[in-house]
Amino acid sequence: MRFDVITLFPAMFDPLMHVGVIGRAAAKRVFDIEVHNLRDWADPPHYVVDDAPYGGGGGMVMKPEPVWRALSAIRRQAPDSRVVLTTPQGKTFRQQDAVAFSHTAGVIFLCGRYEGVDERIRSWVDEEYSIGDYVLTGGEYAALVMVDAIARLVPGVLGNDASAEDDSFSEGLLEYPHYTRPVEFEGMTVPSVLVSGNHGEIARWRRQESLRRTLLRRPDLLAMLELDDADRRFVDDLRKGNA
Repeated sequence: MRFDVITLFPAMFDPLMHVGVIGRAAAKRVFDIEVHNLRDWADPPHYVVDDAPYGGGGGMVMKPEPVWRALSAIRRQAPDSRVVLTTPQGKTFRQQDAVAFSHTAGVIFLCGRYEGVDERIRSWVDEEYSIGDYVLTGGEYAALVMVDAIARLVPGVLGNDASAEDDSFSEGLLEYPHYTRPVEFEGMTVPSVLVSGNHGEIARWRRQESLRRTLLRRPDLLAMLELDDADRRFVDDLRKGNA
């Protein structure tokens, strides 16, 4: 898989490319990532990438010419990659989007800045995404989040691919609680089922705790799921205070 990022601040992506699990995977070429400075496609001598908006108003707008040149050049190298604009106006990026992108050939992220992009740029974009209902100083932060969320799903990035399969939201539920040694700490003990060695009961406990946590913290997620009979009975018991 390949990631391309078009940005005015390439240095913002240095930690992602060189630190932690994602950095190690990038160094091993488990996936490819290239960060491109948009000014490389701007006109000399000043390499301007923004201008005042027609009709007046505050702030500046990203010019179309450098973006068009950048996208054209990168798409010649990665013709099958999807182009994503990071913008507060985009749909909210969710786990299912990360999963879908992880199965594609690649993603080209165009990081919005200033007051936004010239509207004509949107005709060259496949999808627009936001990471929440708030405004950031630049789309780089959203791109960092999305690259991390997608890259960790690429086979070989995590030490144990099952870790990604068990994540919160991977099945539409929040993840179950985790425990490690010691068994007892400050009067709090690990649930006995987890040290029982009974894998069937452990799986059942984890499923039920995922349902419990989701109902308590994100009941909206449960409304979107098709639960089996056992899950429905357990959720009904939770709502009645019987579980």
